[in-house]
Amino acid sequence: MKPGRILAIDAGRKRCGIAVTDPARIVATGLDTVPTASLAQYVAAYAAREPVLLIVVGDPHTLAGEASESARFIEPALARLRKAVPGIAVERFDERFTSVLAHRAMLDGGLRRDARRDKALVDKISATIILSDFLESRRYKELEPTL
Repeated sequence: MKPGRILAIDAGRKRCGIAVTDPARIVATGLDTVPTASLAQYVAAYAAREPVLLIVVGDPHTLAGEASESARFIEPALARLRKAVPGIAVERFDERFTSVLAHRAMLDGGLRRDARRDKALVDKISATIILSDFLESRRYKELEPTL
């Protein structure tokens, strides 16, 4: 197995939540929240310190499966990201309901109301959910031939 981490991004108009796996790519952990304008520089600096094999970006869709309104706002940030880290593959992954799940996790975790209003924390948790779901989908795909 090639060493390296998978990095996930919950991209938004103003800021992006970032999560990362451990080097064995088993556990997803929230890493940071950065302004969307600085995303490419942040990821390039992180990738210079840590080996990153893949970047997974939440792909916002409506319930009908169409690209959501916010998708067009994050495309320029993704273009800058691809340019900043040309040697790292960038893959889109459906992110429907991650913000709802993040709020649910915050409630279940007992966070106070003021902490639940922290949009940066919601973005970081959403990125962690995107990464966890991505990892789970990969594990399921590995099992498909035996099912």
